[in-house]
Amino acid sequence: MAGEYNGSSKASESVFKVPPIKFTKLFINGNFVDSVSGKTFEAIDPRTGEAITRVSEGDKEDIDLAVKAARQAFDHGPWPRMSGSERGRIMMKFADLIEENVEELAALDAINGGKLFSHCKAMDIPGAARNLRYYAGAADKIHGTVLKLSKGFQGYTLREPIGVVGSIIPWNFPTIMFFMKAGPALAAGCTMVVKPAEQTPLSALYYAHLAKLAGLPDGVLNVVNGFGETAGAAISSHMDIDKVTFTGSTEVGRKIMTAAAASNLKPVSLELGGKSPLLIFEDADIDQAVNIAFNAIFYNKGEICVASSRVYVQEGIYEIFVKKLVEKANAWVIGDPFDFRVNQGPQTDKKQFEKILSYIEHGKREGATLLTGGKRLGSKGFYIEPTIFTDVKEDMTIAKEEIFGPVMSLMKFKTMEEAIKRANNTTYGLAAGVITKNLNVANTVSRSIRAGIIWLNCYTAFDVDCPYGGYKMSGFGREFGLDALNQYLQIKSIVTPIHDSPWH
Repeated sequence: MAGEYNGSSKASESVFKVPPIKFTKLFINGNFVDSVSGKTFEAIDPRTGEAITRVSEGDKEDIDLAVKAARQAFDHGPWPRMSGSERGRIMMKFADLIEENVEELAALDAINGGKLFSHCKAMDIPGAARNLRYYAGAADKIHGTVLKLSKGFQGYTLREPIGVVGSIIPWNFPTIMFFMKAGPALAAGCTMVVKPAEQTPLSALYYAHLAKLAGLPDGVLNVVNGFGETAGAAISSHMDIDKVTFTGSTEVGRKIMTAAAASNLKPVSLELGGKSPLLIFEDADIDQAVNIAFNAIFYNKGEICVASSRVYVQEGIYEIFVKKLVEKANAWVIGDPFDFRVNQGPQTDKKQFEKILSYIEHGKREGATLLTGGKRLGSKGFYIEPTIFTDVKEDMTIAKEEIFGPVMSLMKFKTMEEAIKRANNTTYGLAAGVITKNLNVANTVSRSIRAGIIWLNCYTAFDVDCPYGGYKMSGFGREFGLDALNQYLQIKSIVTPIHDSPWH
């Protein structure tokens, strides 16, 4: 069996006392309100599969109200008209409030998403504050350029906020994804309608509350809980939304693009699925390579878009690599995400849990060898063993399709050229990793793989100053860095004649 199951403590007897849920309504125009229909839906605790609370269910009518508020705030409100430094000051206050409430926010993402409380507290929540401060610092540095034109004209460019932004975020990193989009959009002077994933709405509502406390004007940041086929579809097709940003599956990304094109041709940025390769060459430090490979797929229970679900190991070190990988899998602790001894919590919801188990069965049926794992753990909640397949062929379902769970496909290769070819044999192009001590190999491989970010001798090394995004069917546009800020800005050129200029 892969991993140790620490499921002895029931959720009701958790090692951490979860604070009461304070915010469950929609946040529109600076106020928490019920949905127009009055409908609600359950927020589920993936440790047990039972309801934590009920939250308001937004629909098209609620999106319309949120867009109306965001449009009023953009067209007539102070946010896009105040100085960049003033916007930055409010965003800095927002970041301070996040840090002051780190325990409660971390608990919300842990109980609602099955994420490790310790990781949320140490990384996700502080990362949100860091993201806000980064873009707060950029808010007063948005400027255009002066153009040297011919024929007696002078020109310059302005960078103006794009307008009302619809943001549709996923459930795997509720906090990070919220601010990955809100940080640059707010700094640019945009207003927003955010639809959190229906699986994980709780922290988004808390952030709306903190935004108001920080001084964001009413209507600038609206949060509407709801389902993709209703609230998400209403955002994508809304005639008064100026841009949509989405992180999630390629399938849903297609639908959003179609709706955006069929409505007002609003620009769309998409960060979509991945089937990222990790290439380990035989000169690599074995222990380092095992640690990188293991964490690159099993971190956050495999629910990470850049997960290295395809691991290619050069044949000279393959056997020892496999041995050490199994040892690590057997020492991996699965259980209550509030327990500091635990390495992996439950999958986010029942649907994803069942999807992952279905892919594992596909792997078995198609002839891959189950090295370790492959089963659910316990009888309650959505826990799955870390699962490793060997003897995986490129045409197998588990090698081609994004599983979004703790499932690794392990393969061997002979030459660098073969590894590059197999790494690129995918419809996706989000990320890749290379582990080698040879600088020439590192340079050649990193330039040959068609993916938006390549990690050399590391993996998931994200930073707010480092842009990342997809090639091919992993989407387009970039998150993080100043590249992300520019996605929320329009470039306007202004040209005027210069009469009787002494020079041109």
